[in-house]
Amino acid sequence: MLSNILLTDGDRELERRGHAFCRYADDGNIYVRSEKAGQRVLTSMTSFLEKRLKLRVNSAKSACARPSERKFLGYTLTHSGGRLRLRFAEESAARLRNRVREQLRQGRGRSLKRTIESLNPMLRGWANYFGLGESKQAWEELDGWIRRRLRGLIWRQAKTRRRRTELLRKGGLTEERAWHSARNGHGPWWNAGASHMNHAFPKAFFDRLGLVSLASTARYLQRLA
Repeated sequence: MLSNILLTDGDRELERRGHAFCRYADDGNIYVRSEKAGQRVLTSMTSFLEKRLKLRVNSAKSACARPSERKFLGYTLTHSGGRLRLRFAEESAARLRNRVREQLRQGRGRSLKRTIESLNPMLRGWANYFGLGESKQAWEELDGWIRRRLRGLIWRQAKTRRRRTELLRKGGLTEERAWHSARNGHGPWWNAGASHMNHAFPKAFFDRLGLVSLASTARYLQRLA
């Protein structure tokens, strides 16, 4: 609230100059047509904020760069199809992956259904916040990564070759293929991305267990917008 009060004069100065900008609290981006113009505006607005408003600009976090090289409130911009599109920043996706890893570490002794139930509120909240992101591929890659982590958990929990063979056979593999796949000697992450685990535990399997799809949630929110 204090940032909004203090920086109102900064907003008015940008409006007076005719600049396109976006600000939330004390974080903001100003959009201009060239790097030269960007450097000029960065210098002049830094001076305005520090000399006129008596505020200190964090030079370590301030820069003149292309929109795709910066993030704002967890989002970034990409150029696709002849226009700029919103997408979640890679740093935001990395934080989500870390949270999913932590949840799965805690869920090694739980059933898969319980683990998915613990993941869903976090996934739903993340998708609601970043639902304006327009990159279909980025959403689907994240969904695929989460399913792979869950397949790795299934593989790890099975523990023995016999149990893994039984799981793969129940998932539709032939007895011979299930037997050989269960004895391949690779670790959980490799097996989670291999064709035998994708065949036995496809997307439809996780849909039936109620796993929240980030891509589907984002598409639904975009239709509502």
